[in-house]
Amino acid sequence: MEENLKQHPSVTNEKTVLRIAFYGPESTGKSTIAAQLAEAFDTVWAPEFARNYLQDKWNYSGAICQPEDLLPIAIGQTQIENQKLQNANRFLFCDTNVLVTKVFGDIYYGSVDPLVEKAAKKHKYDLIFLTDVDVPWEADDLRDRPDNRKETLHIFEENLKHYKKPYLKLSGSAQSRLAQAKKIVLDLEKALKLGFTPFDFIAIYQRQMNLDTIQYQFSILKNGLPKIHLERPATLNDGIISLSVQEAHYYVQFFEEKKEQLSLKKFVPASGAASRMFKFLSEFLNDFKPGIDTINAYVNHSKNKDLSLFLVAKEKFPFYREVVAKARELFPNYDTLESDERQYCFVKTMLATQGFNYANKPKGVLPFHQYASHTATAIEEHLNECARYAHSRGTSNLHFTVSEEHKEAFEQIVEVVKPRIEAEHNLTIQVRYTFQDKATDVIAVDREGHPFRDKHDQLVFRPGGHGALIQNLNRLNADLVFVKNIDNVTQNHTVELTVYKKALAGILLQLQETVFRYIKVLSADQINNDLLNEIAYFVSAKLHMEITEDFPKYTRENKIAYLFEALNRPIRVCGMVKNEGEPGGGPFWVRDHKGRVFQQIIESSQIEKNQRHIMEQATHFNPVDLVCGIRDYQGRNFDLTQFVDPNTGFIVEKNKDGRPLKAYELPGLWNGAMAKWLTVFVEVPLVTFNPVKTVNDLLKPAHQL
Repeated sequence: MEENLKQHPSVTNEKTVLRIAFYGPESTGKSTIAAQLAEAFDTVWAPEFARNYLQDKWNYSGAICQPEDLLPIAIGQTQIENQKLQNANRFLFCDTNVLVTKVFGDIYYGSVDPLVEKAAKKHKYDLIFLTDVDVPWEADDLRDRPDNRKETLHIFEENLKHYKKPYLKLSGSAQSRLAQAKKIVLDLEKALKLGFTPFDFIAIYQRQMNLDTIQYQFSILKNGLPKIHLERPATLNDGIISLSVQEAHYYVQFFEEKKEQLSLKKFVPASGAASRMFKFLSEFLNDFKPGIDTINAYVNHSKNKDLSLFLVAKEKFPFYREVVAKARELFPNYDTLESDERQYCFVKTMLATQGFNYANKPKGVLPFHQYASHTATAIEEHLNECARYAHSRGTSNLHFTVSEEHKEAFEQIVEVVKPRIEAEHNLTIQVRYTFQDKATDVIAVDREGHPFRDKHDQLVFRPGGHGALIQNLNRLNADLVFVKNIDNVTQNHTVELTVYKKALAGILLQLQETVFRYIKVLSADQINNDLLNEIAYFVSAKLHMEITEDFPKYTRENKIAYLFEALNRPIRVCGMVKNEGEPGGGPFWVRDHKGRVFQQIIESSQIEKNQRHIMEQATHFNPVDLVCGIRDYQGRNFDLTQFVDPNTGFIVEKNKDGRPLKAYELPGLWNGAMAKWLTVFVEVPLVTFNPVKTVNDLLKPAHQL
């Protein structure tokens, strides 16, 4: 009897057939879609054995299903599936399976024959579609459960989880289900060929990740990324515009005259946790042994000089009083401890979960600045900035990209400080949040290039880096977007900062007016050779894009097409500060694989070692101080994903569970993700750049009154 319940293998010497089962309560469209898919893929399908078996029984005697019918039904279903498998082409679609029989037996009779349950557990499918109850129930001689359909569906799904079956829920209209199922089946086939398991595929599908993209990432991790070819650094009067005070105020005035007709937004990437900000303190907590070590000895052997500065100056940090108060709660003898132990308890209160857990919180919610009346977070300072320069028609719009788990913490701070800032500036501030799209996550690989799996044998996904935020920026509805990092704020120099933010915006708007005017002339196709040459000069001299040497030889039509393609792009004006040794990227002239020379922000990891000398010649540094024009000459939003250079990502090496892994990070938001934008570099004062990379940066003058 048990032999009759065995599945035939779906992999033979001749072919591999993927088994796809449709599983769910009665009247949920299993038979219909199994037949449709079989026709679509030119293969066969295994119908439901129980339907004919029970219909014959009803027709013959008027009797309904009894417990003793379940084993014959399970055997009959298995035999039909095995028979159909012999004629299947790539896929076998099964209208139902033995697990359906088992679940109905449990619902109606409380239990089933152990052989039925054993078969239900052992039968394997490459994928099971759980058919939803969102379609109308249709009566017939055998169906008798039109009520409580959602509860029945829940029982079906719990069995899939209990028996660890690979499944996806199929919902929607019949037409929608068919389209979904076709795509899923083809993607499953592709995933299995790439070496993934059905469970891997489900994890990938639920993140809405594209398999072609994953395949491309595997290729990059195997073969590496092409390096950027630097021509030379961008310097003053060779790619970087220098503004006099008078010129800066001219562009501020130009912006002020235009802004009331524009939609403005400020975009702040704020997803990451502050772990790097407190790295040297976390190392101290892990390595220091209170009562055994002295802090002085620890600093000497660990060479942790940052710790010395932190402890000497800790009373100047905006969180000092709050941390001391909490430390006295956690350590009742805090004030009587020896100095080294008291220092240790102070740091532990900052970082431990029972304390403030600062290293695991986003930078935006941390205390950054101490004012006479209160302590301000980076969130508050961005609200202040937004109110100063990113407003029109009485409204200022601020957009944070945050992690889902931190959104509530952001909202709580905004709720408290926003009314006060609105009253101070006599305007309304709209704050919006988006999350980094899970579809932009990447899959890690091991040293052999195979998908990296954790100790539970699950695929390891990593965030794709801040370059993934080009998707968030792409969804903004605005004429002009100010971009600035969450940690780059100040409580000083706010007037100068505001002037140069507005000046960058004015430069962009003036350039954009010219670009749009030239594009409209090109589109009208009524243009002479002199005007074509004028536009070519503008592209080269003002937009810093080298015109091909062959341009004079082009036909008139090809010149128009060439210049239109060169101009019809999103625009960014990037503030650059003098290089004072900060880690990070800078402005350069680069040459692409087609020989074109243009401006780009480049990180050191993107270039060959033999070009390091060019990077060392850089005079300026990228502070992530951008103003972006993301609409075209017809007022439509560009699809910003079309202007990404996919070859400018990064390969990172990390550790998980004590094992090394590699992963691909997407092209950075302000370098590769904007590689094909029109790009203009402008020198801005160093006082406008005040990042907080480590907690000790809060001791710098920009963060101290």
